[in-house]
Amino acid sequence: MENGRKEDILEEIMIEHGSDLVRLAYNYVKDKETAKDMVQNTFIKCYENLDDFRYDSSIKTWLYRITINQCKDYLRSWHYRKVQTKEVLDNAIKPLLLTPEDKAIRRSEQEKIKDFIFSLPQSYREVIFLYYYKSLSIGEIAEVADLNINTVKTRLRRAKQKLKILMEEANVYG
Repeated sequence: MENGRKEDILEEIMIEHGSDLVRLAYNYVKDKETAKDMVQNTFIKCYENLDDFRYDSSIKTWLYRITINQCKDYLRSWHYRKVQTKEVLDNAIKPLLLTPEDKAIRRSEQEKIKDFIFSLPQSYREVIFLYYYKSLSIGEIAEVADLNINTVKTRLRRAKQKLKILMEEANVYG
């Protein structure tokens, strides 16, 4: 494929899928700038491998898989583990420095549903995010996450159960 045509296709892909991919990456890395970096790497890989794309799946599914793999690689990296250790230490000290008002505000913010979702294990967060926020079917989630369909169904069911328990415990229902 000629480079000019590849660049046009990539530009269309970036416009159509860019913001969805950033949200997907953010679900993994929980940092906006890092998520943007992950998506930028996804688009680089997309451009490099566009000639080899066989259309066995949709472009969207292919991009989701690349993004998820980018994020998983990042989460396994030395840099991320070092940053995480620093954040854990900072978060352990921060509550000691908060005023009572700050603590009240923090508690109320933690009652948001988003926080409940982020409290789930990554495997549950992943299926909840793809199913509810990205409207992927169970089959598409299985393909994107490289999982068995029954595994996706089980994770989705367990994630919903855990969310329900968390929300009931926080009296979100009433």
